[in-house]
Amino acid sequence: MHGLRLLVGCAGLALAVPACSAPTGAEPQTPTGPVTLSIVGTNDLHGAILPANGRGGLALLGGYLANLRAARRLDGAVVLVDAGDMWQGTIESNLNEGAVVVSAYDLLGYVAAAVGNHEFDFGPVGPAATPMAPADDPRGALKQRASESGFPFLAANVIDTTTGRPMAWPNIRPSTTLDVAGVTVGILGLTTRATLGATIAANTAGLAIAPLAAAARGEAERLRADGAEVVIIAAHAGGNCRDTTQPSDVSSCDADSEVFQLARALPPGLVDVIVAGHTHAALAHEINGMAIVESFSRGRAFGRVDLVVDPATGQKTAVRLHRPHDVCEFVDAAGGCLDPGTARPGDRATYEGQPVVPLPEVEEVLAPAIAKVAELKATELGVVVDRRVPVRGRVESALGNFFVDAMLAVAPGADVAINNTDGGLRADLPAGPLTYGRLFEVFPFDNRLVRLRMPAGDLKRVLRAHIRQSSRLLGVAGLRVEASCRGTSLTIGLSRPSGQAVADAESLEVATTDFLAIGPLFAGVVAAGGPEIPADAPVVRDAIADWLRVRGGRIDPATLVGGPPRFPARERLPIRCN
Repeated sequence: MHGLRLLVGCAGLALAVPACSAPTGAEPQTPTGPVTLSIVGTNDLHGAILPANGRGGLALLGGYLANLRAARRLDGAVVLVDAGDMWQGTIESNLNEGAVVVSAYDLLGYVAAAVGNHEFDFGPVGPAATPMAPADDPRGALKQRASESGFPFLAANVIDTTTGRPMAWPNIRPSTTLDVAGVTVGILGLTTRATLGATIAANTAGLAIAPLAAAARGEAERLRADGAEVVIIAAHAGGNCRDTTQPSDVSSCDADSEVFQLARALPPGLVDVIVAGHTHAALAHEINGMAIVESFSRGRAFGRVDLVVDPATGQKTAVRLHRPHDVCEFVDAAGGCLDPGTARPGDRATYEGQPVVPLPEVEEVLAPAIAKVAELKATELGVVVDRRVPVRGRVESALGNFFVDAMLAVAPGADVAINNTDGGLRADLPAGPLTYGRLFEVFPFDNRLVRLRMPAGDLKRVLRAHIRQSSRLLGVAGLRVEASCRGTSLTIGLSRPSGQAVADAESLEVATTDFLAIGPLFAGVVAAGGPEIPADAPVVRDAIADWLRVRGGRIDPATLVGGPPRFPARERLPIRCN
């Protein structure tokens, strides 16, 4: 179980299927009139290769793409692009470091993908998520996946600080150009400015993130100068809108979101389409003449923009912007997804006038990875969850509290455990017998358990800086954190469960993850580069799984919240005393 990796790549599958780089669907023909390019965007798959309750799954997405390609066969083509965070997040993907996702994406016909922050998570090739030896390449797994891929990974604003230029590794580059139905299409990649703080810092050492707009403008101008008639940005940077019914109406949107800032900063006409990501939200909007799509996460939907191009002049004569389309196998009368267990044959979803059927060749590519982890995923941990334990809560997180309680239990002698509830925990814990697979979905990261020794005053400084700057909830066990304003000063108090205050000079042992210990949270109180992590430091998830087997019993979310809060309320964060 611990550190298991199953490496599968396209070249090693030996299946009777088309070449991994060959797109599914009917072969296109050269259009004789205006060319319609259907630009399909996906984002933040996070390894979700399988459907959940009749929604999502790469084989089912392939069915939608096959129908769309058939519809475009005579008048254009499909351009399939991903906005990053492709593989981190499920046991089927993580245990082969994303190889199964790349193999399936090749078969589906992706032409480019942005490098997202979580593309760096696996670190070196093999079980260690961070370099454990001088010879370990902290970007080894990312480079390995790119070398196996039939499509390029794009990142125009991830800068190698030794050269001052965008990272340039085999099949990883700023942009790509391709001929699509006689139209020259340029695609460039960007990643969020938050990337370096949203993955393990050790894996991004020596990299910097350039401003998105400046990088995009320079690369897009180069693509245009080289003859690109259509320019697309695959941006692992997004936004959030409550309403996607009217592309021109952004009143429901966060106007300051990263992708909107990017679009407003670019000259009109330079970029045609932005496929966005990172925020796991929905976009189908036009900003500054650019069509922007983002389609939630985990493969539940895809975005689409149809560009009609005059092949004689290269001019765009029409733009049709589609709302995110749910990937459903069966639908009800309103178009909502149905659970396959309750659906009838007549409820099968249609797209472009034809029934949507999961592609068997994609299912075959996925099958080895699914079979390899099936037994591990189903392993019961001897604990029953009485009711769903949610990640989010109005004040505190029941799941966040449970997780740090478990971290404290597996770190004997520690005074306090701290974890990033927001971002670190990725799914609710469902009711019923707890399995390793369900625990994995909650915490898919191979972060190791780290112990830090520091005076309580230093921990207060860490927490004060976080509470001032961030709206993200931290899970805390062993101590209670209080924050209050005294004039313009933010005061942090620490107390034990008994109510006894903790003095600044008191020495505390903090149990946390390597992600937090190496990253910006503790940067002011640990040595530069973070603490030394022992080679035998346990993976947090696996240590908790072992503890649960011994603990047994039941988990009731009602016992995990209530009483004095452990951390300032989510609804108050950040706290600024001005």
